[in-house]
Amino acid sequence: MKTKITELLKIEYPVIQGGLANISDARLAAAVSNAGGAGIVGAGGHDADWVEEQINLVREYTDKTFGVNIVLMAEDKDEIIDVVCRKKPDFVTFGAGNPVPYIKRLKELGIIVIPVVPNLRLAKRIEDAGADALVIEGMEAGGHIGQQTTMALMTNVIENVNIPVLAAGGISDGRGIRAAIAMGAAGVQMGSRFVVSEECPAHINAKKRIIESTDTDSVVIGHTIGHSVRSLKNKFTEEYLAIEYSDQPRKLLKGRMKGMYAKAVIDGDVDNGYIQIGQSLDVLNEILPCSEIMKRLFHG
Repeated sequence: MKTKITELLKIEYPVIQGGLANISDARLAAAVSNAGGAGIVGAGGHDADWVEEQINLVREYTDKTFGVNIVLMAEDKDEIIDVVCRKKPDFVTFGAGNPVPYIKRLKELGIIVIPVVPNLRLAKRIEDAGADALVIEGMEAGGHIGQQTTMALMTNVIENVNIPVLAAGGISDGRGIRAAIAMGAAGVQMGSRFVVSEECPAHINAKKRIIESTDTDSVVIGHTIGHSVRSLKNKFTEEYLAIEYSDQPRKLLKGRMKGMYAKAVIDGDVDNGYIQIGQSLDVLNEILPCSEIMKRLFHG
């Protein structure tokens, strides 16, 4: 399948992997790339040395296109960006912050820049700053989310920018990809689908909890404090929401999420940590290798 994004990234299928903080390593990124998409090393939850090590490893595992996702709220983002500029992956995606100050530097090094944005205003701003493409991520996505749905974002953004747009949020199967392309998207970014891949290093307890879940099993926490995160319902989210929507002071929520995502996806404590995952859960019912996932997305 040829689209503007397959041509830009020189990939077979119009799919890039989500950044997946803590669990998007070289093995997963290379597996997605080898399967015909564009894998990503996720810098979220890691330091610059780890990012450099993983970039080196990806190049041992594949000669295909791959990228790095940079979380701009990270304290050491500048050190990570320095590593990326030195190691020069094919592309970079940005999230959780303003990518504009970094676009020119990356492009001058030949690195393709694809920021993730939650609305049309920011889409136009990053287009004007020279971004090569962008990801619009709806509130159906797992992890940190904005306020618009994926459908609304596609309606609002695609016709009003001139660079390729990838849709993200609640897209977990081939039907979602076809729908996004019918709406004018050049491709999609998928995160949740690859969490339950064989190559993803997420703890088996987290993967099992995901494939056991159904459409009503995700929940948004932190919305009232401007820090909305979609994850699976469990003991942790119930306790968090009980405080969030009570008369107790909001200061009790401060720092309560810190380390709890890793507690679930790395340590395997899926009751006392939380699992970031999107809403399209009913099609995530098997743990499969990335090659099989990609085959089913495009060939049934």
